[in-house]
Amino acid sequence: MKSVVCFGDSNTYGYDPSTGDRFPDSVRWTCLLQGLLGDGYKVIEEGLNGRTTVFEDPNDDWKKGVDYIKGILCTHRPVDYLVIMLGSNDMKTIFNASPDDISAGLNEIVQKAEKVMDMKQGYVPKILIVSPPEITSDVLTGPFCGSFDQAAVDKSRRLSEYFKRVADKHGCGFLDAKQYIKPSVTDGLHLDEAGHRGLAEVIAKAVLSL
Repeated sequence: MKSVVCFGDSNTYGYDPSTGDRFPDSVRWTCLLQGLLGDGYKVIEEGLNGRTTVFEDPNDDWKKGVDYIKGILCTHRPVDYLVIMLGSNDMKTIFNASPDDISAGLNEIVQKAEKVMDMKQGYVPKILIVSPPEITSDVLTGPFCGSFDQAAVDKSRRLSEYFKRVADKHGCGFLDAKQYIKPSVTDGLHLDEAGHRGLAEVIAKAVLSL
């Protein structure tokens, strides 16, 4: 059985924009991915609300992805596939991070993942980098309007070109999620049920093509 670790933020955790709770297994893209890939694969959910690449939130100083990637991969090894979808939280106003800064954070995570897996299991898993769905202007009037501004909306539209460079540098698979899905109009940030379903379908195809 091939293992697929899905490493991401609230959209991987399955945050429900309508209730603030977690979507059930029947909705989350990670669980739908399991069904699409079938019994030959084991999908492992590693989503955390608020997770960034390398930026430290002063209110939550334990959400930097770069601090956790090695431990998570070693916990679940052997790991055959690693799906990384991060970057949305990096665009919060508090960080003032450019797309280049965010992609540098992603690059650091990929480097750490490659190094620890090569050391601990003798091979590097196949990695799929997913550039997250864009943040829409609905975020400016939704519950997260205090955390994201128009600059974040603009950055999210350009992030994929920077993430594609990281993927090419490391020979990873790449998927630009904004070409296929959009976040809920409720908050302009989190996926609704249709978004989870659409994301599962395109990620399943991408994983099988790696």
